[in-house]
Amino acid sequence: MKILMVLTSHDQLGNTGKPTGFWLEEFAAPYYVFKDAGAEITLASPKGGQPPIDPKSDDPGNQTEAMTRFKEDPAAQKALANTERLGDVKAGSFDAVFYPGGHGPMWDLVNDKSSIALIEGFYNAGKPVAAVCHAPAVLQKVTYRGEPIVKGKRVTGFTNSEEEAVQLTEVVPFLVEDELKRLGGRYEKAGDWADFTVVDGRLITGQNPSSSTSAAKELLKLLQA
Repeated sequence: MKILMVLTSHDQLGNTGKPTGFWLEEFAAPYYVFKDAGAEITLASPKGGQPPIDPKSDDPGNQTEAMTRFKEDPAAQKALANTERLGDVKAGSFDAVFYPGGHGPMWDLVNDKSSIALIEGFYNAGKPVAAVCHAPAVLQKVTYRGEPIVKGKRVTGFTNSEEEAVQLTEVVPFLVEDELKRLGGRYEKAGDWADFTVVDGRLITGQNPSSSTSAAKELLKLLQA
């Protein structure tokens, strides 16, 4: 079982002068769900090398068991520091792909031609595609049979009210909830910060950081079915 995890290389939060990147829990929790299931994990990012961690995700109040485990795991840290360049990986080498969120993907992965082609490659080959929190944004320009991949499908992602709560509504290029609806997705959500994951066929989306583990487990279920 070979799983590709794709992380952002983008480290600037719009024009705020503040840093961003990927959300640590959204990487760590799925990473260990996959690892503990015996999966072979490959990490990739648009630029390769060490992807930027959103420093806010590592605040004392955001600590989780998976993050603590990651910090005590030199092998995982080394893997993260040496991600492969996204343009060099091929969908045919893997059984599934998982996109952790954080705000970073909204700037680079949304428009990344390698990422778009990769997701289409996985999906067209009947392989599962999963994205959590802000990462469902990476589906924006992905098509399936000439239509947006999310059209008519049950999906979720970071809610407008969650974006408002973190006071970044005016900073992000678009709102994940609004965009998924605009593309024809059948958007669903639970309460803010609740664990909520939606599966529609081979497309898996999680609402927020709390949904990282459940999204990863749903991906495993599809692979083990």
